[in-house]
Amino acid sequence: MNAVATVTLSRDCEAVQIPAGHTVTLPSGTEVDITQTLGGTYTVHAVGGLYRISGRDADALGRTLESAGTAARVFPDEVGSVTEQMVWDTLRTCYDPEIPVNIVDLGLVYDLGLDDLPTKGKKVFVKMTLTAPGCGMGATIAGDAQQKILGLPGVEDASVEIVWDPPWHQSMITSEGKRLLGIE
Repeated sequence: MNAVATVTLSRDCEAVQIPAGHTVTLPSGTEVDITQTLGGTYTVHAVGGLYRISGRDADALGRTLESAGTAARVFPDEVGSVTEQMVWDTLRTCYDPEIPVNIVDLGLVYDLGLDDLPTKGKKVFVKMTLTAPGCGMGATIAGDAQQKILGLPGVEDASVEIVWDPPWHQSMITSEGKRLLGIE
């Protein structure tokens, strides 16, 4: 989303303060500027700073999740049918709320693996980092990734671990990420 839209919250709404990562409640009647709508979440500016609002609270913004351009991906509904490519594609729907580039193209995902479980399902392991060690949004971003992975067919368990080695650097951004950021 490139254009900023100003709306008034129609009800109390849970939000995560950026970059601290603290959960707060924005009261009904609060005027917010929607600055980013990516990956099924909203980044808004209100008095006190930036906040991330979950897609489940889109109605408080006068939106529907579909209007955010985040219609659910359709995958075969078979146990164990998840592939590594499906996980990568799913991670491309996860965003840092301050940066309009997904976590894969930002170069934040360091490792990804799938293990077979005795039930024929899969466990997915992801190792990722953040652009800055002090970022309070790490748990929020990792939790978003984990929940989306758990929604894939045949995934019974998923772990998303934040790691710091190697330290992230701008050189890790993919060419697509650099294009989106205008730093080609």
